[in-house]
Amino acid sequence: MSAPAAPVLRPPRNRVHPRARRWWTVQALLTLSGPMLLTALALAVCSVLFFPGALPWLGPLLLVVLVLPALGYLLVMPRWRYSVHAWELGDRAVYAAGGWFRQTRRIAPLSRVQTVDTVRGPLQQRFGLATVTVTTASTAGDVKIAGLSDADAEELSRRIGEAAQAVPGDAA
Repeated sequence: MSAPAAPVLRPPRNRVHPRARRWWTVQALLTLSGPMLLTALALAVCSVLFFPGALPWLGPLLLVVLVLPALGYLLVMPRWRYSVHAWELGDRAVYAAGGWFRQTRRIAPLSRVQTVDTVRGPLQQRFGLATVTVTTASTAGDVKIAGLSDADAEELSRRIGEAAQAVPGDAA
C-alpha cells in the first residue's frame, strides 16, 4: 500500500506592501546588480582606452558574465520575491512565507513567542516599510515578515503581542 499523501500547506493570506518591490530593487542595485554593471562598464572603458583589440571578445564576455545576470537579477528578483512574501496571524500561530530563490515557510505558535521587534533600516525608512521579527523558543530561528508598511508593522506587532499574552503557554 502507498503512504497517505502529506497535507499541502496553503500560502499565507496577507501580502506585503507593494512598495517592497521598489525597496528590493534598490537593494539589488546597491548590493549586486549595481556593482556588476559598474564593473562591466569599467572593464569596457579600460578595454577601449588601453586594449582596443580585446573589445571584440571582451564585449560579449562582459555581456554574458556581468551585464545580463545583473539585469536579470534586477528585473526578476523583486517581482518573484513579492509573489512569495506573505504573512498571516491566526488565533494560535503566526505564519510567514519568504525568500525568492530559496523559499521558506515558518509557522510559530503564539504560545512560544518571546519577543516581537519592529526594525526599519535606512532604505526601509525611505520607502515607509518595516520588518517584524517574532522571536520564539525555537532553535530554527526567528519568523521575519519583511516589506510591511510602517502602520501595518506596528499593528501586527501589537496584535501578535496581545495574542501571545492571551494564549496559555505549554505545560512542558
